[in-house]
Amino acid sequence: MLFAGIILLVIGFLTGISILWTIGVILLVVGAVLWIMGSVGHAVGGRRHYY
Repeated sequence: MLFAGIILLVIGFLTGISILWTIGVILLVVGAVLWIMGSVGHAVGGRRHYY
């Protein structure tokens, strides 16, 4: 999810399409939250690690 967010941010920035930029930011934030929750040991969606 982090990589998809980064890719959409870059594509949105290069093409000037603001909806891709917005979706990229949302995916980046959600991916970071899930990654942090998984790394501290909280089960996310029934899984101990999220990757």
